[in-house]
Amino acid sequence: MAQVEPFAALRPKPELAARICELPYDVLSSAEAREQAKDNPLSFFHVSKPEIDLPENTDQYSPQVYAKGKENFDKLIREGSLKQDSQPYYYFYRQIMGKHAQIGLVAGASCEDYLKNIVKKHEFTRPDKEDDRVRHIETLNSQTGPVFLVYKAVAAVDAIAAKVTSQTPDADFTAKDGVRHTAWAVRDAATIEAIRKEFAKMPALYIADGHHRSAAAGRVYKSRNGAGHSAFFLSVIFPDNQVSIQAYNRVLKDFNGTDAAGLMKKLEKVFTFGSQSTAQPTKKHDLSLYVNGKWHALTFKPELTKIAKGIDGLDVSLLQNHVLAPIFGIDDPRTSKKINFVGGIRGTGELEKLVNSGEYACAFSMFPTSITDLMTIADQDGIMPPKSTWFEPKLRDAMFCHMI
Repeated sequence: MAQVEPFAALRPKPELAARICELPYDVLSSAEAREQAKDNPLSFFHVSKPEIDLPENTDQYSPQVYAKGKENFDKLIREGSLKQDSQPYYYFYRQIMGKHAQIGLVAGASCEDYLKNIVKKHEFTRPDKEDDRVRHIETLNSQTGPVFLVYKAVAAVDAIAAKVTSQTPDADFTAKDGVRHTAWAVRDAATIEAIRKEFAKMPALYIADGHHRSAAAGRVYKSRNGAGHSAFFLSVIFPDNQVSIQAYNRVLKDFNGTDAAGLMKKLEKVFTFGSQSTAQPTKKHDLSLYVNGKWHALTFKPELTKIAKGIDGLDVSLLQNHVLAPIFGIDDPRTSKKINFVGGIRGTGELEKLVNSGEYACAFSMFPTSITDLMTIADQDGIMPPKSTWFEPKLRDAMFCHMI
């Protein structure tokens, strides 16, 4: 059963939250972070991407980068911009992006649960990225970027969340990208115990986003033998019926020795072509192809989808197995230089721009993977193909930090 615990969060002063809290460290480049933080000494990018305060040619994995992050982190604490709560609480964190709203529980998830696969994974991790997060946690003695977890929705937790979030929030701000972030601390002992008991009934939690953060937390926990507060990792845990997954689209460098006409001929063996052009697929097994300035609606042929189950039945798998590998010669999309991935938040206009510029030959617009498919595959201990999901809105670093 899942163990989640309250903790004494390090949080920004409410009036400074909009200036401090930032996107996760891994969704933008060092150059982009440097630009966004240049006029804001409180920006958490000075902690999460501290290479922005060092010469531009600095190796982002060098010891001085982590040391600079600690220096900047300690300064925010020393000056009172970040302050730790006096005792452990749960927290609720609401995000509103356009018409979409989601409310998650902020808590410490168990590293033991992660190691025992009660916290379920669906992606491989890269050792270099794990090492980076381990060094960041160890240097700061804090987890500053939350893992995005999902649970199968429970009415009792919904009721608690509704009650808590009807009260005056501790922090409430709208970020530069228009996403509103609101936080409430759960200070009532009876409510804290009720939350703990509800999650203790859950057979599993699922990682939506943050495989490297959770893997790093597990490694720190083992190296410290659970000392301090290292046995738990910073998480925001959402009900599955509230999360929003966007497509993760593909752009291809070339036609692998053929031309656009030759490509279309090969694709006829895999897809049924729709009569209308559309940039945005509307259902599972539908894709859209952009080539030569035009969109084409595609549907995987039934003989392919009927026999493909589990991981092989995902659109990203069908595309890889029947198109990217045999037609484009991309056997490993993790390492191939012939493919790139574009998060759905950038829109299909970004795909058109990349192809029209001549940098890429064509693009595939995907239908989003469902959260149900993700959880089913995780329950089967399956590993999804790379770049299968893009969750929005993104959690903000520094809304809550977990001191270990």
